[in-house]
Amino acid sequence: MLVFLLNSAVPQTRPEMSLVSPAVAAQGYNLGTHFWQLLTYMFVHANISHIFFNMLGLFFFGVQLERRVGSSEFLLFYLVAGVGAGLISLLIFALTGTPTILLGASGAVFAVLLGFATYFPTAMIYVFGIIPIRAPILVLVYTAIELFSELFGASSGIAHLTHLAGFAVAYLYLVVRLGINPIREFTASRR
Repeated sequence: MLVFLLNSAVPQTRPEMSLVSPAVAAQGYNLGTHFWQLLTYMFVHANISHIFFNMLGLFFFGVQLERRVGSSEFLLFYLVAGVGAGLISLLIFALTGTPTILLGASGAVFAVLLGFATYFPTAMIYVFGIIPIRAPILVLVYTAIELFSELFGASSGIAHLTHLAGFAVAYLYLVVRLGINPIREFTASRR
Protein backbone atom coordinates (compact mmCIF):
# COMPACT_ATOMS: atom_id res chain seq x y z
CA MET A 1 0.00 0.00 0.00
CA LEU A 2 2.90 2.34 0.74
CA VAL A 3 4.29 1.83 -2.76
CA PHE A 4 0.84 2.53 -4.24
CA LEU A 5 0.65 5.77 -2.26
CA LEU A 6 4.19 6.70 -3.36
CA ASN A 7 3.31 6.01 -7.01
CA SER A 8 0.15 8.09 -6.67
CA ALA A 9 1.98 11.00 -5.04
CA VAL A 10 5.02 10.84 -7.34
CA PRO A 11 3.83 9.30 -10.64
CA GLN A 12 7.32 9.13 -12.17
CA THR A 13 8.20 6.41 -9.62
CA ARG A 14 5.77 3.95 -11.27
CA PRO A 15 7.83 3.34 -14.45
CA GLU A 16 11.04 3.25 -12.38
CA MET A 17 9.61 0.50 -10.18
CA SER A 18 7.64 -1.45 -12.82
CA LEU A 19 9.33 -4.28 -14.72
CA VAL A 20 10.11 -3.01 -18.22
CA SER A 21 10.51 -5.66 -20.92
CA PRO A 22 13.61 -5.83 -23.14
CA ALA A 23 11.59 -4.47 -26.07
CA VAL A 24 10.81 -1.34 -24.08
CA ALA A 25 14.44 -1.33 -22.88
CA ALA A 26 15.55 -0.91 -26.46
CA GLN A 27 13.51 2.30 -26.52
CA GLY A 28 15.39 3.90 -23.66
CA TYR A 29 15.45 1.81 -20.51
CA ASN A 30 18.57 -0.10 -19.50
CA LEU A 31 17.46 -3.10 -17.47
CA GLY A 32 21.06 -3.85 -16.63
CA THR A 33 21.04 -0.79 -14.41
CA HIS A 34 17.38 -1.23 -13.41
CA PHE A 35 17.82 -4.71 -11.92
CA TRP A 36 15.72 -3.80 -8.86
CA GLN A 37 12.63 -3.85 -11.08
CA LEU A 38 12.59 -7.65 -10.82
CA LEU A 39 11.64 -7.15 -7.17
CA THR A 40 9.85 -3.81 -7.09
CA TYR A 41 7.32 -4.59 -9.85
CA MET A 42 5.49 -6.87 -7.40
CA PHE A 43 4.69 -3.89 -5.19
CA VAL A 44 3.48 -1.53 -7.94
CA HIS A 45 -0.23 -1.66 -8.81
CA ALA A 46 -2.28 0.04 -11.49
CA ASN A 47 -5.22 1.08 -9.30
CA ILE A 48 -7.05 0.41 -6.04
CA SER A 49 -8.97 -2.63 -7.34
CA HIS A 50 -5.70 -4.18 -8.60
CA ILE A 51 -4.04 -3.93 -5.20
CA PHE A 52 -7.26 -4.89 -3.38
CA PHE A 53 -7.75 -8.18 -5.22
CA ASN A 54 -4.06 -9.11 -5.02
CA MET A 55 -4.02 -8.49 -1.27
CA LEU A 56 -7.34 -10.29 -0.80
CA GLY A 57 -5.89 -13.40 -2.48
CA LEU A 58 -2.71 -13.06 -0.46
CA PHE A 59 -4.76 -12.81 2.73
CA PHE A 60 -7.06 -15.76 1.99
CA PHE A 61 -4.36 -18.17 0.84
CA GLY A 62 -1.12 -16.72 2.18
CA VAL A 63 -2.00 -16.67 5.88
CA GLN A 64 -2.68 -20.41 5.96
CA LEU A 65 0.35 -21.23 3.83
CA GLU A 66 2.60 -19.07 6.02
CA ARG A 67 1.34 -20.86 9.13
CA ARG A 68 2.12 -24.18 7.49
CA VAL A 69 5.64 -23.48 6.16
CA GLY A 70 6.76 -20.69 8.53
CA SER A 71 7.26 -16.97 7.96
CA SER A 72 10.83 -17.12 6.61
CA GLU A 73 10.05 -19.91 4.16
CA PHE A 74 6.84 -18.18 3.06
CA LEU A 75 8.67 -14.90 2.41
CA LEU A 76 11.35 -16.69 0.40
CA PHE A 77 8.70 -18.61 -1.55
CA TYR A 78 6.76 -15.42 -2.31
CA LEU A 79 9.80 -13.45 -3.43
CA VAL A 80 11.31 -16.28 -5.50
CA ALA A 81 7.95 -16.88 -7.18
CA GLY A 82 7.48 -13.20 -7.98
CA VAL A 83 11.01 -12.68 -9.28
CA GLY A 84 10.88 -15.97 -11.20
CA ALA A 85 7.53 -15.10 -12.78
CA GLY A 86 9.00 -11.76 -13.84
CA LEU A 87 12.10 -13.39 -15.33
CA ILE A 88 10.09 -15.95 -17.28
CA SER A 89 7.77 -13.24 -18.56
CA LEU A 90 10.70 -11.08 -19.63
CA LEU A 91 12.30 -13.99 -21.45
CA ILE A 92 9.14 -14.84 -23.36
CA PHE A 93 8.33 -11.21 -24.10
CA ALA A 94 11.90 -10.72 -25.36
CA LEU A 95 11.66 -13.80 -27.59
CA THR A 96 8.34 -12.66 -29.04
CA GLY A 97 9.37 -9.02 -29.26
CA THR A 98 6.27 -7.92 -27.36
CA PRO A 99 6.87 -4.63 -25.55
CA THR A 100 5.34 -4.65 -22.10
CA ILE A 101 5.54 -3.24 -18.62
CA LEU A 102 4.76 -5.60 -15.74
CA LEU A 103 3.35 -4.44 -12.46
CA GLY A 104 1.52 -6.13 -9.61
CA ALA A 105 1.80 -9.07 -7.28
CA SER A 106 -0.40 -11.41 -9.30
CA GLY A 107 2.36 -13.83 -10.36
CA ALA A 108 3.41 -14.28 -6.74
CA VAL A 109 -0.22 -14.49 -5.57
CA PHE A 110 -0.93 -17.24 -8.11
CA ALA A 111 2.12 -19.05 -6.70
CA VAL A 112 0.67 -18.71 -3.20
CA LEU A 113 -2.62 -20.18 -4.44
CA LEU A 114 -0.76 -23.22 -5.79
CA GLY A 115 1.15 -23.56 -2.51
CA PHE A 116 -2.11 -23.35 -0.55
CA ALA A 117 -3.79 -25.96 -2.77
CA THR A 118 -0.78 -28.26 -2.40
CA TYR A 119 -0.73 -28.15 1.38
CA PHE A 120 -4.52 -28.02 1.78
CA PRO A 121 -5.84 -30.10 -1.14
CA THR A 122 -9.20 -30.79 0.50
CA ALA A 123 -9.89 -27.15 1.42
CA MET A 124 -13.11 -25.77 -0.01
CA ILE A 125 -13.06 -22.30 -1.51
CA TYR A 126 -16.38 -20.54 -1.94
CA VAL A 127 -16.27 -18.61 -5.21
CA PHE A 128 -18.40 -15.46 -4.94
CA GLY A 129 -19.09 -16.66 -1.40
CA ILE A 130 -21.51 -19.37 -2.59
CA ILE A 131 -19.99 -21.79 -5.12
CA PRO A 132 -17.90 -24.46 -3.33
CA ILE A 133 -14.81 -25.66 -5.16
CA ARG A 134 -11.82 -27.59 -3.86
CA ALA A 135 -8.53 -25.69 -3.91
CA PRO A 136 -6.78 -27.92 -6.51
CA ILE A 137 -9.76 -27.61 -8.85
CA LEU A 138 -9.61 -23.83 -8.45
CA VAL A 139 -5.93 -23.94 -9.50
CA LEU A 140 -6.86 -25.99 -12.58
CA VAL A 141 -9.72 -23.61 -13.44
CA TYR A 142 -7.44 -20.58 -13.10
CA THR A 143 -4.79 -22.30 -15.22
CA ALA A 144 -7.33 -23.00 -17.96
CA ILE A 145 -8.66 -19.42 -17.83
CA GLU A 146 -5.16 -17.95 -17.98
CA LEU A 147 -4.10 -20.24 -20.85
CA PHE A 148 -7.25 -19.44 -22.81
CA SER A 149 -6.89 -15.73 -22.13
CA GLU A 150 -3.22 -15.73 -23.13
CA LEU A 151 -3.84 -17.66 -26.34
CA PHE A 152 -7.18 -16.24 -27.47
CA GLY A 153 -7.81 -13.13 -25.41
CA ALA A 154 -7.59 -9.67 -26.80
CA SER A 155 -4.89 -7.35 -25.54
CA SER A 156 -6.44 -6.63 -22.16
CA GLY A 157 -3.48 -5.21 -20.28
CA ILE A 158 -3.45 -8.27 -18.01
CA ALA A 159 -0.24 -10.32 -17.93
CA HIS A 160 -1.81 -13.78 -18.11
CA LEU A 161 1.60 -15.19 -18.98
CA THR A 162 3.00 -13.88 -15.69
CA HIS A 163 0.19 -15.59 -13.76
CA LEU A 164 1.05 -18.88 -15.45
CA ALA A 165 4.74 -18.28 -14.78
CA GLY A 166 3.87 -17.82 -11.09
CA PHE A 167 2.27 -21.27 -11.09
CA ALA A 168 5.33 -22.75 -12.86
CA VAL A 169 7.87 -21.24 -10.47
CA ALA A 170 5.78 -22.26 -7.46
CA TYR A 171 5.59 -25.83 -8.77
CA LEU A 172 9.37 -26.01 -9.13
CA TYR A 173 9.93 -24.42 -5.72
CA LEU A 174 7.54 -26.84 -4.01
CA VAL A 175 9.13 -29.88 -5.66
CA VAL A 176 12.80 -28.88 -5.42
CA ARG A 177 13.02 -26.95 -2.15
CA LEU A 178 10.11 -28.25 -0.08
CA GLY A 179 10.00 -31.81 -1.46
CA ILE A 180 6.25 -31.81 -2.05
CA ASN A 181 4.75 -32.57 -5.45
CA PRO A 182 1.53 -30.63 -6.11
CA ILE A 183 0.26 -33.16 -8.66
CA ARG A 184 0.78 -36.03 -6.26
CA GLU A 185 -0.98 -34.11 -3.48
CA PHE A 186 -3.88 -33.22 -5.77
CA THR A 187 -4.39 -36.82 -6.89
CA ALA A 188 -3.90 -38.28 -3.40
CA SER A 189 -6.62 -36.00 -2.02
CA ARG A 190 -9.15 -37.46 -4.49
CA ARG A 191 -8.96 -40.91 -2.93
